[in-house]
Amino acid sequence: MSVKIRLKRMGSKKRPFYRVVVADSRSPRDGRFIAQVGTYNPLVNPAEVKLNEEDILNWLGNGAQPSDTVKNILSKAGIMKKYHESKLAK
Repeated sequence: MSVKIRLKRMGSKKRPFYRVVVADSRSPRDGRFIAQVGTYNPLVNPAEVKLNEEDILNWLGNGAQPSDTVKNILSKAGIMKKYHESKLAK
């Protein structure tokens, strides 16, 4: 089973709000997910991002692959840097 960290679209028409979720890669975008690890609101300026860093690092350590958009969000939050530093420390 391939696990992805990706965005789940919420909110109404023309007012998107996203949840950062861990899901099986075969499940649909807004379908079943394993865990919710954060939120992303692109409508406010600057974009509002709330992430559970500990859970995300745990999932990345267990082999979850972030989508391109989530990878950019995690990089801006500094989580990808911490993940790579922890990998190099081992």
